[in-house]
Amino acid sequence: MPIDFRKYKSYPIIPVTQQTRQWPEKRITTMPRLCSVDLRDGNQALADPMDLERKLKLYHCLLGIGFKEIEVGFPSASETDYAFIRHLIDNQLIPDDVLIQVLVPAREELIAKTISALVGASKVVIHLYNSTSKQQREQVFCKSREQIVELALSGVAWIVEEIKSHPETDWQLEYSPESFTGTELDFALTICNAVSEKWINATGNGLIINLPSTVELSTPNIYADQIEWMSAHLAYRDKICLSIHPHNDRGTAIASAELGILAGADRVEGTLFGNGERTGNVDLINLALNCTVQGIDSTLELSNLPDIVNCVEDCNQLRVPPRHPYAGSLVFTAFSGSHQDAIKKSLVLQSNKNYWDVPYLPIDPNDIGRSYEEVIRINGQSGKGGIAYLLEHHFGIRLPRGMLITLQQTVQKIADEENKEVNKESIYQAFSDQFIKEDGPLRFININALDINDAATTIAIALCYNSEDIVVQGSGNGVLDSAIKALEARFNISLSVVDYTESALTQSSQAEAIAYLSIKIAGDTFYGVGISSNIAVAPLIALISAMNRFLSCSTQA
Repeated sequence: MPIDFRKYKSYPIIPVTQQTRQWPEKRITTMPRLCSVDLRDGNQALADPMDLERKLKLYHCLLGIGFKEIEVGFPSASETDYAFIRHLIDNQLIPDDVLIQVLVPAREELIAKTISALVGASKVVIHLYNSTSKQQREQVFCKSREQIVELALSGVAWIVEEIKSHPETDWQLEYSPESFTGTELDFALTICNAVSEKWINATGNGLIINLPSTVELSTPNIYADQIEWMSAHLAYRDKICLSIHPHNDRGTAIASAELGILAGADRVEGTLFGNGERTGNVDLINLALNCTVQGIDSTLELSNLPDIVNCVEDCNQLRVPPRHPYAGSLVFTAFSGSHQDAIKKSLVLQSNKNYWDVPYLPIDPNDIGRSYEEVIRINGQSGKGGIAYLLEHHFGIRLPRGMLITLQQTVQKIADEENKEVNKESIYQAFSDQFIKEDGPLRFININALDINDAATTIAIALCYNSEDIVVQGSGNGVLDSAIKALEARFNISLSVVDYTESALTQSSQAEAIAYLSIKIAGDTFYGVGISSNIAVAPLIALISAMNRFLSCSTQA
């Protein structure tokens, strides 16, 4: 039965006009302040919350990434969090340039416990919140607007009173009207202004006003309108760091964060890879790398992204999905033939450029600790470009187009029969079986004699033909031409070379030469590959390989 969509109401628009709305014309040019809330918001969303050991591991990971603001817990709600915060302070594990943050609701006894957890820290942010939405006021708390404002102001007063006993600490305040996106804008402004006035008058210090989409209720453009409106109307704006905390209920947290920054947000709270309640928080890694690929310094150290993924998966005991932006195991993988061909060609050209310009790869995988080995993988949807890339990248083999087309048909058949990915080893085996493997009636043994003079090159080649040793001899313009003449005479055929290339297979002192040869006999084309440490022998082996393809076809006919 279809969902009855009529039971839902659309989100109201924000009272702004094209004349007053400015964020669509702006660009992000610098990173906002970033605050990781993994150890609090992310942790409270885990089925198995982190113990002290896992919390410490993730905390050190966050420091290594370069976060300067970290919400380390909810000490009044969790004894583990309380013990963790005391461990950080007592063991002097908080760098001088890092600001720790804790969450607390506007309740006097919980504020007192929170302050006790922070004694001895040099500087901290106390993140005070109370819910302000119409739903919460009317259905949960049964309180008026005035009562909700009074609760927030009481929270500020309790904090101010408690911190008087600890002047050695730099106490900073953050206030969140929880469920901001469900709160009427005029009321959100009223309560934020009241909190700002009380704190500033009591301490002379500025504060952080955090506007969370505790539940993502609207399209990102409406959230941006809310942030821009609040930024324009907040009292004491010059003393306020405007922060946002997007959740991902609609799957658009990244867009909400980016538009929120355009709309005036100075700071973003989120988590690594978006862990958090329900569908999660905004992913700060995703946000940072989105900025990186726009030429903006993300301020984070993300060159070892696979290690970060491993750490977060271990601490959260949640897997980062394989299609997760930037971090997923498959996000730099192309199975499509047209994609593979475009990537292969562009990677060749990339060495001549001083900026990244590769289709289907918005970021250089190497920059975040990923490998080009992950970029192209082969299945039934893949084309010759991907096969060419893998053979060249892993084995130094640069197949000519004709051979590549033939090999692609073989690999396609393998993929279709097995109905799964074909790895690079299987591709090489298919290449070897098709062009190198000595499974025909003719086998090269050695060059018996070689005579080179101004007129011609004469060559005698020892072969094994149908288990019988034979010697063929021919004269021509060079070793390969002489060998062709010898085979033409022995097998009474007319043979022409369609294409011939050779290169070094390795760059070591024991380099091997590889020769690629296509010949035409009686209107049909046959391919062969020869590999040898002797540059004169490699094309002869390739010729014998191609002849075996011809002889096998002749026998079958």
